[in-house]
Amino acid sequence: MDSRLPLSPGVRRFLLTSGAFAFVGAFLVDLSELAKAPDPFGTPGIWLPCLVTGPLSGLAVLETPWSPSLGKRITAVVTVSLALTVWGLSQPLGHTLLSGLELCGLLLLTVRTTTRRGKATTAAVYTLPLVIATLLLPLRVQQWPQLVAGAYLMTVVVTVAVSIGCTIRALESRKERTAREVRQAERLSLARDLHDLIAHHMTGIIVQANAALTIHAAAPAKVEPILRNIVDSGTETLEATRRLVRVLRENDHGTMRPGDLLTELAELVAAHSVACAGGDGTARLEATAAARTAHLAPEVEISVLRLVQEALTNVRRHAPGARTVVHLDAEPAWVRVTVTNTPSAHSAAKPIGGHGGYGLTGLRERVEALDGTLHTGPLPGGGWQVQAALPLAAPAAT
Repeated sequence: MDSRLPLSPGVRRFLLTSGAFAFVGAFLVDLSELAKAPDPFGTPGIWLPCLVTGPLSGLAVLETPWSPSLGKRITAVVTVSLALTVWGLSQPLGHTLLSGLELCGLLLLTVRTTTRRGKATTAAVYTLPLVIATLLLPLRVQQWPQLVAGAYLMTVVVTVAVSIGCTIRALESRKERTAREVRQAERLSLARDLHDLIAHHMTGIIVQANAALTIHAAAPAKVEPILRNIVDSGTETLEATRRLVRVLRENDHGTMRPGDLLTELAELVAAHSVACAGGDGTARLEATAAARTAHLAPEVEISVLRLVQEALTNVRRHAPGARTVVHLDAEPAWVRVTVTNTPSAHSAAKPIGGHGGYGLTGLRERVEALDGTLHTGPLPGGGWQVQAALPLAAPAAT
């Protein structure tokens, strides 16, 4: 498993660009210091940091398909750096050079390890050896004033490197966590859509099947059209379920909008009337001029569609034969949808399709998530009403 956080392109470009400039500048400085030495290649403590440990630290930062694991690279760089520091303590003054390229490599490796994916303790285990090797670099100078100044400077730069790494780790972790939460919320929304869709179509299938059972002896010629409707409804349910399941299986997907809202509402109302053809139940769609010209956010449109779908499904289940009116209206900032049905034409001992599940609960969650309101309840003269008010634009995420 990749141990790195999935850095965003902007962060990755920043690290690559700044690292490239730092490495090039540090290497040029090392070469100039090497050229100033009286006998550079006769003193290992001078040419080794410039030509061996420095380039080795730079190569350790690179991530290629042929690169060893990060742990092995850190071990190699820290071992070589500490060995050169310890060896330099036994050499005469001025026989050991502090390499800027080596320092850049250690610091960038420190930034990289602090952004490591997983537990913070694991990242700390990888970071600690690099911090120690960096803080011990001033020992190569062997002069007290330069040693004190170097120790102070190394403490500052190490602190900055660790802070940058921790900041990137926190930002990327929060971004990754937010992405997971958004995906989970979308999956829950699609799960509610899946419930609404299956409940709507299956209830229609059951209603039509019951109608066929009722009239097959008295009017056998009417059974075949009802069976064809059942086949069409089952096929549509299967195709829609497959689409939703395919979206649920994807990691990244956008908000789905099935089509024009008014057209879909008209289709829902027409399908409800067809499903209730065995009785006297009918449905009618009323949309004001303001509703026809209003511009709704996709989340609001699909919520209106699901609300009407669930309301019509409940009418068929709990009030078979009732007459239903779907009314859509819009104000400057709100869209209002009302589904009203008359009392049932005949009593049903048991709701068609069994008792209810999570339909209204899911609708209330969906509406309230959009800063809307939902009211359901019986009417004074009998019947039932579902009324919702939704903002024309979905609320901004906080």
